[in-house]
Amino acid sequence: MLTVDKGTVRFSGHVALDAIDLDVADQETVCVLGPSGSGKSTLLRVVAGLQRLDAGRVFLGGQDQGSVPVHKRGVGLMFQDHQLFPQRDVGGNVAFGLRMQGATRAERDARVAELLKLVGLPDAQRRGVATLSGGEQQRVALARALAPRPRLLMLDEPLGQLDRTLRDRLVTELRELFAELGTTVLAVTHDQSEAFALADRVVVMREGRVAQSGTPLQVWQQPADAFVARFLGFENIVDATVTGDVADTAWGKLPVPPGTGQGTCQLLVRPAGVRLTATEDQGLPCAVVSRSFRGTHVAVQLRPPHGPRLDAACGLAEAPDPGESVGITFAAEDVVVLA
Repeated sequence: MLTVDKGTVRFSGHVALDAIDLDVADQETVCVLGPSGSGKSTLLRVVAGLQRLDAGRVFLGGQDQGSVPVHKRGVGLMFQDHQLFPQRDVGGNVAFGLRMQGATRAERDARVAELLKLVGLPDAQRRGVATLSGGEQQRVALARALAPRPRLLMLDEPLGQLDRTLRDRLVTELRELFAELGTTVLAVTHDQSEAFALADRVVVMREGRVAQSGTPLQVWQQPADAFVARFLGFENIVDATVTGDVADTAWGKLPVPPGTGQGTCQLLVRPAGVRLTATEDQGLPCAVVSRSFRGTHVAVQLRPPHGPRLDAACGLAEAPDPGESVGITFAAEDVVVLA
């Protein structure tokens, strides 16, 4: 459906997109992740035709879009701030793209009613935009973007202004809706949990390039490098030298997965792989710096005698108090070798 081939954009000498390659298959949902300034929104604007490429090409359905204006690309774009028309009611907002396409009144009314029902706002056509909650405005903006049946729907931080509870509920509803409609989606976000819940494939960007691309499970289980690991929230990263099935690190000897290459590297230890022992005499002694409750588990930060601090995850009943001394061991299945 979409191919970006060596897409390059420069702003006053700064490279916003650096010869980026990206493909999105028909009916696939791809979420682009990355910190501020990584080029996520620039990528969306390039595909939509709102930003000119300095080099490279964009193809939609196999057709070069270099000379195709924005309104003829057949894409829908939904912004973070929704950008609804305050002078129009809900029905008027949703019908806007259909009106531009020349749809008849009957066609517009039928499509508006269909989409409002799909997004959970049946019979809301005559409501004023100002009467809507943030979540309802997001649903109306989505219905408006979907109304003209775009071949590609693009979302720019679509849930960024919503509270966490509403965001978690809507991201699940969006995934179900896109599957039901067979919509092809390219979304950008800085929220890892949102991207991993919504996407068939996750693309992590860094300084205008793709740092890693894969299914949510692939990226989560095997971050490509320390940058991706830290962006995903993992901090237990240490320099190591692997010999056989163990690695020498500042935290002592760590087990590594079978088949790990020999020599110097960096290791990531997932918090679940930092196991608290019964007494501080067992394993590596650490001081408990802090703990925070995360609903299903407790996140514990530990200070070992040498090397960087460690993050651990444990059950509610076994969580130690700050200031306590504990021992820890490492589980090989949660040790990841980084490039």
